[in-house]
Amino acid sequence: PSIPRHTNRLINERSPYLLQHAHNPVDWYPWGQEAFDKAKKENKLIFLSVGYSTCHWCHVMEEESFKNKEIGEIMNKNFVCIKVDREERPDVDKVYMTFVQATSGGGGWPMSVWLTPDLKPFVGGTYFPPEDGVHRVGFRTVLLRIAEQWKENKDALLESSQKILEALLHMSEIRVQGQESPPPSKEVMATCFQQLSNSYDEDYGGFSKSPKFPTPVNLNFLFTYWAVHRTTPEGARALQMALHTLRMMAHGGIHDHISQGFHRYSTDKHWHVPHFEKMLYDQGQLAATYSRAFQISGDEFFANVAQDILLYVSRDLSDQAGGFYSAEDADSYPTTASGEKREGAFCVWAAEEIRALLPDPVEGSTEGTTLGDVFMYHYGVKETGNVSPMQDPHQELKGKNVLIVRCSLELTAARFGLELGQLGALLGEGRRRLSAARAQRPRPHLDTKMLAAWNGLMISGFAQAGAALAEQKYVSRAAQAAAFLQRHLFDPTSGRLLRSCYRGKDNMVEQSAVPIQGFLEDYVFVIQALFDLYEASLEQGWLEWALQLQHMQDKLFWDPKGFAYFSSEGGDPSLLLHLKDDQDGAEPAANSVTVTNLLRAACYSGHTEWVEKAGQILATFSERLQKIPITLPEMARATAVFHHTLKQVVICGDPQGEDTKEMLRCVHSVFSPNKVLMLADGDSAGFLYRQLPFLASLERKDGKATAYLCSNFACSLPVTSPQELRGMLCP
Repeated sequence: PSIPRHTNRLINERSPYLLQHAHNPVDWYPWGQEAFDKAKKENKLIFLSVGYSTCHWCHVMEEESFKNKEIGEIMNKNFVCIKVDREERPDVDKVYMTFVQATSGGGGWPMSVWLTPDLKPFVGGTYFPPEDGVHRVGFRTVLLRIAEQWKENKDALLESSQKILEALLHMSEIRVQGQESPPPSKEVMATCFQQLSNSYDEDYGGFSKSPKFPTPVNLNFLFTYWAVHRTTPEGARALQMALHTLRMMAHGGIHDHISQGFHRYSTDKHWHVPHFEKMLYDQGQLAATYSRAFQISGDEFFANVAQDILLYVSRDLSDQAGGFYSAEDADSYPTTASGEKREGAFCVWAAEEIRALLPDPVEGSTEGTTLGDVFMYHYGVKETGNVSPMQDPHQELKGKNVLIVRCSLELTAARFGLELGQLGALLGEGRRRLSAARAQRPRPHLDTKMLAAWNGLMISGFAQAGAALAEQKYVSRAAQAAAFLQRHLFDPTSGRLLRSCYRGKDNMVEQSAVPIQGFLEDYVFVIQALFDLYEASLEQGWLEWALQLQHMQDKLFWDPKGFAYFSSEGGDPSLLLHLKDDQDGAEPAANSVTVTNLLRAACYSGHTEWVEKAGQILATFSERLQKIPITLPEMARATAVFHHTLKQVVICGDPQGEDTKEMLRCVHSVFSPNKVLMLADGDSAGFLYRQLPFLASLERKDGKATAYLCSNFACSLPVTSPQELRGMLCP
């Protein structure tokens, strides 16, 4: 590689996204005091650009504008330019995204915002093309106009930025109204179910026309709704909607049939042509959701998809020290000789490539049938490509195929006169060969930063799959990642979590010079992970750490006046808004997940003030939960857990005993959203016995492993057979 012409301050950063911009002719600064001081001292406006390393349009804007020398000169002359990785600093991202959405009605990345020297936003948008077009003003023009305005109308600009800030402060405040109590769960659940049912796609599953997102929060809501209403037609429909969606997603092109895992979202309603980046948070949530689908249905199909996701993460997103990387990019070089990257290049196929890889004649089928014929038929491959031009505005996928399961195994077998077992083996062989061919292609960029929150979601995925599928290796992988968090993303002296760490030189784990402190979502997703890991492994150390972190979360983020938790700590003067998230999106909102966390924490500790806090959060979001619960399906789900109170399933027994293991397998095989599992192993000096004195009164009946179902610390009669226990768990 040639020696770069330009190098700016981002060269000293750890974030892969910031490092991608370290050789732009733009004099980029990271978010921080040095940039703020320069803007004040030189009385310059700030241009803030926010994105992430696997964002397609971020790459486009960099290629077109930030690598352009003339545009770089305009930026450097008139502005202090700041680059932010939204995955490192979700707090900064949310403040300015609130502004962009409020003023333009839309939002997204790259986010481009102009700020006064005291950080107040006054103009914002997303992607700008470099030059003026018929419908859009070009980035160069916008820069020059704003610089001109600052020269000519500085006072008016400052005044309007102050007004904008006041309006934002007013509209973004979320607080409990008067003596509000938690909303009635029955109504919230019914409304949320109705709203999801109305937006459901009967043919292809999912809850929008296009684009279609794999929203695990919706599916988890539907599973809980079903569990509460199993005997009603609505309950049956909720389950059908969730399972059909999961099945269609797994057959679709959003699922990588060759290298496993799921892409970000589908650009069409058939789940066919995706945006190809793969995000850790999707893999973690979907592994858990497919495991639940298996628990409920007993259908191996769902277990296989969960295993497929975990195979992908273990192989491609795992650091040797135990942590999980953030994402893989959508864009890559089609061949080693290519000069420019294309979206999906790593994942798509021309028909002739597949024919050349799979020329073998198929025994027992009609004369002349090749493995390629069978494979192409099953996966919807067409000679001219199977991507409609509508799904491919930039012609990047012309003549290419995104694999999608077009027929059932039965239909494909019948079409070629094959046995089902034989067909399965043939398709497996085809996938293996394509996988080997793909391994020769240049890989997409890998974002190797490791975030506490997303690692938490992935630990939950491994732990829940390990429990539901009875696969010890997944539980071990979850424990390895939790130990990684304890070692690299936790400061034992302060008791606080850190947001991120990075893969550095020689693959060693590195920390930035000034580590970023954990945000609310880091605490919430890690605490959830530790509870899931305890239930899967019954190692009490994880439980103890979860409760310590819950106390710390209360201390750092709880709003004692307006209730619920703030997304970030107070006291940072560079953050103009102190926000609370009110939407379950690609990831659930931290306040939604924390409701269930608090209820679980109370069950393991006897601290009833945590139940009170859970109720106060639901009260804070009461109006939204009653009117538009579809925006908060995870919190709507939590209203049911709150209302039905968690049942403590206590197994008294020797952890190594076969009878104990059998009882635990029974608990893990049942989907019951309002159960909390604990093992009373008889060690009265252990953590759980110290937390919960009532455990000492529970005994093994006739020396056998014995289960008790307890609620509010009062327990059922003991049972010693898994069949009886199953009956109690599924009333």
